[in-house]
Amino acid sequence: MSDDHHRAEHRPGEPRGNAFFGRRKGKTLRKGQAERLEADLPKLSLDLTTSAPDWLADLFPSAPAELRLEIGFGGGEHLIHRALERPDVGFIGVEPFVNGMTKALGRIATEGTSNIRLSGEDGVKVLDWLPEASLDRVLLLYPDPWPKKRHWKRRFVGPDTVDRFARVLKDGGEFWFASDIDTYVDWTLRHVRANSAFVWTASAPDDWRQPWEGWPGTRYEAKARREGRGSAYLTFRRLPRR
Repeated sequence: MSDDHHRAEHRPGEPRGNAFFGRRKGKTLRKGQAERLEADLPKLSLDLTTSAPDWLADLFPSAPAELRLEIGFGGGEHLIHRALERPDVGFIGVEPFVNGMTKALGRIATEGTSNIRLSGEDGVKVLDWLPEASLDRVLLLYPDPWPKKRHWKRRFVGPDTVDRFARVLKDGGEFWFASDIDTYVDWTLRHVRANSAFVWTASAPDDWRQPWEGWPGTRYEAKARREGRGSAYLTFRRLPRR
């Protein structure tokens, strides 16, 4: 997902102001889609210009038992599946790609889900807005792999974003990562395991090849299967703060 409007590249050792380098928009939205985006997104969108509430549960009609963040939800298939599966959980979805956001808004309207809040901003901005130890789970599912080695620095996972995950996750909270690209799986294992706040939960040689319970699959996963690639499902637990 690349175009002529990439952000400035992150250099090792420098703080990263964003982690999104892909397209903001694809095909021109139809009139109905544009109207939905304009009418519905403000009702569900996080206001990053204000301070996050100390108790994020205030963002939802009823106090959720857990709070989860999915970064880069695509068309919202997994996000909405989980929201329907767990109406007692509050979900925050981040997707800068306008066409994906519009698709998700349509499904949310159809399903009538009330436990989802959204942001079209960069995931780094949302992570920095969230209070410390406020989330039970962070999910990054099939992110842009940036397969060329010279582009690896654009990958969302990096020392800075792993630090951000550690800050926003509660003790015992989890970071979930899925990808069909071996180099990105290895990259993620290396960067997360290098952070002393996390432990990889794998306990058997092949359990990281098994999807999580209730996993609905994604469009990207289906494409990977058609092209002959398997997937890895990594779970990292946030260790107690000292």
